[in-house]
Amino acid sequence: MQDATPPDTIHPAQSFIGRWQGVTASELSTAQSFVRELCELLSVAVPHATAEQDYMFERPITFNHGDGSSSPGRIDCYRKGHFVLEAKKLKAPTHTKGFDGALMMARAQAENYARALPPEDGRPPFLLVVDVGNVIEVYSEFTRSGATYTPFPDPRSHRIPLAMLADADVRERLKRIWTDPESLNPTRASARVTRQVATQLAELARSLEQSGHRADHVAAFLTRCLFSMFAEDVELLPRVEGKGGFLNLLQTHRDNPAALEQMLRVLWTDMDRGGFSAALATQVLKFNGKLFKESGASGYSLLLNKEQIERLINAARANWREVEPAIFGTLLERALDPTERHALGAHYTPRAYVERLVLPTVVEPLRADWLNAQTAALVLAREAAELTGKDHDKKMEEARAEVRRFHHQLCTTSVLDPACGSGNFLYVTLEHLKRLEGEVLNQLADLGETQDKLGFESETVTPQQLLGVEINERAAALAELVLWIGYLQWHIRTRGNKAVAEPVVHDYGNIEHRDAVLAWADSDLAYDADGQLLSRWDGKTFKTHPVTGALVPDEAALVPQWKYIKPAQAKWPQTDFIVGNPPFIGASTMRAALGDGYVEALRKTWPDVPESADFVMYWWHHAACAVRDGKARRFGFITTNSLRQTFNRRVVDAQLSPPPAKRQFKTSRLSRLYLPSQTIPG
Repeated sequence: MQDATPPDTIHPAQSFIGRWQGVTASELSTAQSFVRELCELLSVAVPHATAEQDYMFERPITFNHGDGSSSPGRIDCYRKGHFVLEAKKLKAPTHTKGFDGALMMARAQAENYARALPPEDGRPPFLLVVDVGNVIEVYSEFTRSGATYTPFPDPRSHRIPLAMLADADVRERLKRIWTDPESLNPTRASARVTRQVATQLAELARSLEQSGHRADHVAAFLTRCLFSMFAEDVELLPRVEGKGGFLNLLQTHRDNPAALEQMLRVLWTDMDRGGFSAALATQVLKFNGKLFKESGASGYSLLLNKEQIERLINAARANWREVEPAIFGTLLERALDPTERHALGAHYTPRAYVERLVLPTVVEPLRADWLNAQTAALVLAREAAELTGKDHDKKMEEARAEVRRFHHQLCTTSVLDPACGSGNFLYVTLEHLKRLEGEVLNQLADLGETQDKLGFESETVTPQQLLGVEINERAAALAELVLWIGYLQWHIRTRGNKAVAEPVVHDYGNIEHRDAVLAWADSDLAYDADGQLLSRWDGKTFKTHPVTGALVPDEAALVPQWKYIKPAQAKWPQTDFIVGNPPFIGASTMRAALGDGYVEALRKTWPDVPESADFVMYWWHHAACAVRDGKARRFGFITTNSLRQTFNRRVVDAQLSPPPAKRQFKTSRLSRLYLPSQTIPG
């Protein structure tokens, strides 16, 4: 007797795809069924109506309009703290201009729903745009601050065709949107890796300094090491015997420190100029930049002991591909600075806090420009669809030209941080510019741009557009490093390491090491009337009080006072946007922190800033003047709550009171953030 027919072995995902692929029924009759079956496929709870309205179909919301009126709306599917889902059943064929335009409108509709949610709900981290039976588009905004939702995980893979649900990784990604959306936040794991790496480098830096190496030599040496570790993890350095080239070099010479010292010098010299490397016995890319220059200088490569080599090997084993540039510079700066190392685990500006400033100041106006360009292009593309022959081709070229014009604008937009520290604000800005560029390139591809033109070898968003001024030399060098690591991470993540051109990094000179508010022709030591050298506390060295046990200034830690010859207002480079976190020093403590000579020169050269104003207001005034004069579009600084006090408010009031026929500001406050918007005609 023949065996019974074996049970159905088709995977549930294949069954789901088979049932829904190419369905033609209307949105109204299919959307909820599609979402329910998708939930069952992902093994997550199905939406259900509750009094809390926290996970349901047709979630009611109210739109409040600028004229004081309101109107009702309903979200197709909503889960509080997780997502807004907007479902459509589009008639336009996939990969047509009508299809792309309709999805763009659906995304805008979903974002409007998210913004209209009641404050107690907050904004969900995800938007899902579904064309039933066809695709699911995923957008994220992890700061949940009202900023723009961007393609997740990136502009090239945020659109999930129905057939991709056969992939277990894709299903897992969607499941986590339902169950644990924050686990998909890429900065969480990166931040953990970054803190571990910084701690390892701090321990190694301390050990090297205790061995007698100069602190500046240690910092430069470890900076070259860490870039080499990053380069091998993203495979910009060739692998040797199946291992990363840099790690293999350390392990090969771990018992011969003198040989390792020379081999590292050889490797970095070869990385600077490119070509055959004797250290790795293979070809290496030309890295260039400033990082590997002056190989003959003292302290370029350090003689380590065996314990220090082992520490370096342990650091090299970390996953440098995953470091988070938004906090890496700050942590690394502390790790390499003997006086700041105690603060390594202390507060640093989190990425989300940086984004609360960068997004409204820089990204939102650019995205508004992009929306205008994209809409114009899609209108032209729809007009082209009704034409034939040369008329069709001409109209499509006009559509592509609209997008190219915006791409050129994006690639020539500059952003200045005039107190850039180790570059975290500039890096976050760079990443958002690259995200936007990815969307622009996708749109060009959808409009029929040929692959060779999409490369944009001669024009793309680069670190050259991110400008910085920083008085601390080590921090300025780290800012350049952070920008290049972040840029290469993004480039390799989206295009692969084969697309990296030589030289790998450039010395653009975009980060300037100098004072941001005061310039001078020369300086000299300051003496009193009796010829005695004037000095002050160094502002950073403390000691323990013998009675209270509290940390108090160490009166023995003195630095000389200086006088400044021909002081002048420091110039800032021409830029479109200005962001940052300028140093805060109260007016009453400026002399103790900066010295009498500096404060007198500063107040002499900035007569429009009252002497009662805090130090940060010199940055505020400088940036406000740039916006007011039409030299910049917007600026945003993290300042201080004392901005509202009379002694600082005078600076603000002077800018908020426009002269006749000039410009005016619109302003808003967010926590400790002061954000003037783009100037508008008065």
